[in-house]
Amino acid sequence: MNDHRILALSSSRVGNSGYLEFAAPEIKDFLGPKPINIAFIPFAAVTNDYEHYHAIVQEGLKQLGYNIQLVTPGEAKATLSQADAIMVGGGNTFKLLHDLYALDLVDLVKTKVARGTPYVGWSAGANIAGATICTTNDMPIIQPLSFTSLGFFSFQLNPHYINQKVEGHNGETRDERLTEFTQLNPGIPVVGLPEGSLLRMEGENLYYKGMAPAVMFIGKNSQVSREEISPGTDLTHLQSQSMRLSV
Repeated sequence: MNDHRILALSSSRVGNSGYLEFAAPEIKDFLGPKPINIAFIPFAAVTNDYEHYHAIVQEGLKQLGYNIQLVTPGEAKATLSQADAIMVGGGNTFKLLHDLYALDLVDLVKTKVARGTPYVGWSAGANIAGATICTTNDMPIIQPLSFTSLGFFSFQLNPHYINQKVEGHNGETRDERLTEFTQLNPGIPVVGLPEGSLLRMEGENLYYKGMAPAVMFIGKNSQVSREEISPGTDLTHLQSQSMRLSV
């Protein structure tokens, strides 16, 4: 039986909104009203100014009444072990996963979540909830032990999804890059999450919520299909997809 409870948010902001302003009500609905202890993992921050990052998150979620404890490299295992929920912020996905492996935290996080500890992540924190980080938008500024991430979802995520073609720019669009992934990894869905959207998993149930449709790419028989996912769509069937990644 799957006891996973996952809230994967595309971003910390929508448009000109405040930090975690749109996310706060979703987090409150997901975690509930009790003043629980949350372990906040800040390792996606490249500057390593984790105290500052922690303060920003506390300010953004202060009205929720949670005790948000900073996970530091020296006390990471103890803080995570005692937490009622795990929260992972955005930044650089490669840096985040590198540090989780370097501090031997990947299995600890996976074990706690498998036992029912809620997981909340945005941007990079959402990205690592997928099968691998191979569809992140981030530059690989550091090499993690593996691209394999937490695997709460059996498919790939692409937070901050947008397929805007800038006039005069001759690089690939987002759709073209995600299509390349699905061509090399047929049968592995990629879900693009636009700003202000999320995936919520409650045990075996998974659905999409957002201000705009998400998109899903999947390759089969040398062809790649792209389909829109309307807000409120049940995506539970995606968890049954097999994982045969080329990485």
